[in-house]
Amino acid sequence: MFANTKEYGNYAESQASRFLQESGFVIVERNYYARKLGEIDIIAHKGGVVHFIEVKSSKGSFDPIYNITPSKLHKLINSAHYYLKTHKLDMAFCIDALIIRDGDIEFIENITL
Repeated sequence: MFANTKEYGNYAESQASRFLQESGFVIVERNYYARKLGEIDIIAHKGGVVHFIEVKSSKGSFDPIYNITPSKLHKLINSAHYYLKTHKLDMAFCIDALIIRDGDIEFIENITL
């Protein structure tokens, strides 16, 4: 069905965006790249809070949540701070994960606590 992992990743991010919109989030940006810091898959707003969302997916038996490593979290946090600074935003934010396993979606808010 998918020619490569990038295609599957794009499909998973589209599923994630639909799920978030159906849950009341407003998608602000996808695939935001903070130079030398890293990428944020989805940036969304809900209830006065900016959500920086990492999307992980897997088609096989490996649980994609294990791909959110301490190093990845560090990059996400730095990228989120960079985004807020460059967009001159002073508001509450959190870092979330959206895990897609064989079509099932699990949304985990505030994974940095």
